[in-house]
Order: sequence, then C-alpha cells, then structure tokens
Amino acid sequence: MTEARGSDDRPGEPARCAPGTPCWVSLMVHGMAATQEFYAGLFGWEFRPGPPRLGPGVRAVLDGRDVAGIGQLPPDRHLPVAWTPYFASDDAHRTAEAARRCGGTIGVGPLDAGEAGRLAIGSDPAGAVFGIWQGARHRGTAVPGVPGTPVWNELLTYETATVAKFYETVFGHEEEPVACAGLDHVTLSVEGRAVAGIHGVGRAVRRDRGPHWLTYFEVADTDDALRRLTGLGGHVLAPAEDGDRGRVATVTDPEGARFRLLQRP
Repeated sequence: MTEARGSDDRPGEPARCAPGTPCWVSLMVHGMAATQEFYAGLFGWEFRPGPPRLGPGVRAVLDGRDVAGIGQLPPDRHLPVAWTPYFASDDAHRTAEAARRCGGTIGVGPLDAGEAGRLAIGSDPAGAVFGIWQGARHRGTAVPGVPGTPVWNELLTYETATVAKFYETVFGHEEEPVACAGLDHVTLSVEGRAVAGIHGVGRAVRRDRGPHWLTYFEVADTDDALRRLTGLGGHVLAPAEDGDRGRVATVTDPEGARFRLLQRP
C-alpha cells in the first residue's frame, strides 16, 4: 500500500495517504470467530473491537497496529464474501458525488465512523465494489510492507478503457498502460507512484463474482503460507508461480473470499 506523508502528520503516527491511494481493506463475513481464527493462523493477526458506529466488527492488528477490518454480515444478507479496498479521500462526500456523476453507485454512506473518520462504499460502472475513506484519527493500514499486510490491489474487469477513466476522474489517478501484446492492463498511479492495477479479462470474469478487486497480502514465503492456508481450511485457486511482482498464488478463505499471497523478491 503506497503512502505519502502530509504536512499535518506527526512523528510516531501513521502517514496520511495521498488522495486516491489504497489505504485500507475490509471484509464482511458470516462467521466472525472462524474468520478470525483463520487469519490469525495465516498472518499472525490479533484483533480488537472496531468503531461501534459501523456495527459488529474488529480491526486486525500486527504488533499493535491496524492492518485491516472484518465485519459481521447480517444473517439474512447472502452477499459474496470479498475483500474491499478503500481509497483515501480528503472529502468522502465530494468523492462519492464524483463517483455518482461518473456512472458509479454509492450503496453505503458517506457516514461517520466516530473519531476514526468518514467512509462510503460504492461500485464502479462495471459493478466492482470499492470503498472511500476520509481518515481522521484512523488513517488506514498502519504497518505496511511487512508479512501479513496488504501490499497491492488489482481490479479484474471486462475491459480497462472505460473503468480506468472512472478511477482517473473520481480519485485523480494517472493511467499507464502496460505495454504487452494481447494484454489489456493499466497501472494506476498517484504522484508518480504505482498504487493499483486494472486487468481487463473479458469473458474470463467470474460469473458468480462479476468485476471485482483482488487484494495481495505480503508473506515471507508463499509456499509455506499455502501449506498453512490449506491446513486452516482455505483453498488454492491458482498455485504459486513466479512473476514480475514476486511469487504469487490466488487463494480463498473458508468463506470464499478471494485474495492473493505475494512473496516479493
């Protein structure tokens, strides 16, 4: 997760993310206890209560610092369980309005999360769900770049042209097409730093999921993490292989939330 320290940051506090930067990830599940047990075993996370205004939920922490959020789905809500990335904003209301004007949908908020900040959850014109986070006391993932933390987000969608323009307009991203024959792939950047990717896969988009974001979590050893994951009840969708970013595997947790494990070189 790319960060940029602002002028109002104070020593010892997490850096304030530049607007448009992925700064947080969250997961809504049916079985809170089982989910916590799974991610504690996989990433070494511990947990503490989240903001009461957001409903039943916890924050995952490493070394006492926030990493991700996990919330409880109502029993009658049968939604796909998925990790959702949040993009930093200086004004969640203004960003949500921009998303609506550009063909997106805002399904939640903007709403206050107490002293932590302000958030909204929406979907882009192709249907991929994302979050907007206007941080106050809580600025996002506080310990990036170590095993057990989110390090990259990639959108799998039908095609990149229209969707990339949406994120460029709403969040101020800069687009950089990946030069590779037959590959529809765009990198999104903030202040010259790559922060996320968009991969157009056409009809290969999973019908049960539709276009969706995939979060990459850093691990020290992908193959060792896969052994732990399967022992904890997770599933391997694509085995580990070496790529440009490192050794990566696509997996799911026991409730079906898809994510990727990444061992960086």
